[in-house]
Amino acid sequence: MTGFALKIKTKTGQHVLRTLSGESTVEKLKTEVSALENIPINRLQILSGFPPKPFDLTSNTTLLSELGIKSGDTLIVEEKAVAAEVSSFSSKSTEDARHHVAENQDGCPGILMKKIVPADNSCLFTSIHFVLNGKVENSESVAPLMRQMIAEAISKDPEAYSEAILGKPNPEYCNWILNDTTWGGGIEIAILSNHFGIEIDVVDTTNAVINKFGEDRDYAHRVLLLFDGIHYDPLYLESIEGNVIQTIFPVDDDKILQEAEQIAKEAKSSRQFTDVNKFRVKCMICNILMSGQGEVQQHAKSTGHMNFGEV
Repeated sequence: MTGFALKIKTKTGQHVLRTLSGESTVEKLKTEVSALENIPINRLQILSGFPPKPFDLTSNTTLLSELGIKSGDTLIVEEKAVAAEVSSFSSKSTEDARHHVAENQDGCPGILMKKIVPADNSCLFTSIHFVLNGKVENSESVAPLMRQMIAEAISKDPEAYSEAILGKPNPEYCNWILNDTTWGGGIEIAILSNHFGIEIDVVDTTNAVINKFGEDRDYAHRVLLLFDGIHYDPLYLESIEGNVIQTIFPVDDDKILQEAEQIAKEAKSSRQFTDVNKFRVKCMICNILMSGQGEVQQHAKSTGHMNFGEV
């Protein structure tokens, strides 16, 4: 084992694992990583490369060398999105833990609801993490990883992500999206949809429509976000009994889309959205308060300041 080291990247930080070798088994790798991050083995997902792709860990006897894992490699460790426990919703014991993936709507009727997440300039990333994992995490631990994924995807494809598409030079946009005061939008949603292999549907309450990202890729599942003009919140299905939630739905589940459309229509009719021409924003650099998209754009052009926060 001497000289064999793996860099392990997790949401809590980085570690170096020196207890394995190329002849170690998948079972040994899972045991070591599970203990390192306190993630149950059955919820462990290990990825590598860019874009990160998961290893097939189903065979415990497979050797690391057979998976192509070698000393010096960087492995990304995550909890699987499938059947994750939703601890943030439950005040009951773990035997009543809720799960957020639904393969069949018919057996679990419920109500589509909004989960409110903090308005901290990273609401998009917090919301996407919630619908994928069934729990709200501190944006400081979630958003930087997603921002990094996005910046890397954009920097690696300057033709697709040209200045005409981004509104600024490719390198500048990459630096901009890494800033924790920068909001995410359609470009970021499209990239994350592709990265996670799932359709992301945004229920836009400003015009009562649903914008589908990844629809053309024939993904098996979709998740739903609510957008009011400046803020994103995730949508989830609460069971009638109140002990189960679902955030991931089959793409052929028309019923859930109908419910999402109804939410959009109700929100629009009751004006539960933010008028982008009137919303209040503060420049995080010079602390000037502005009202509406026009003032924000003018301030950005005249000062070069690009970091704005919701008020």
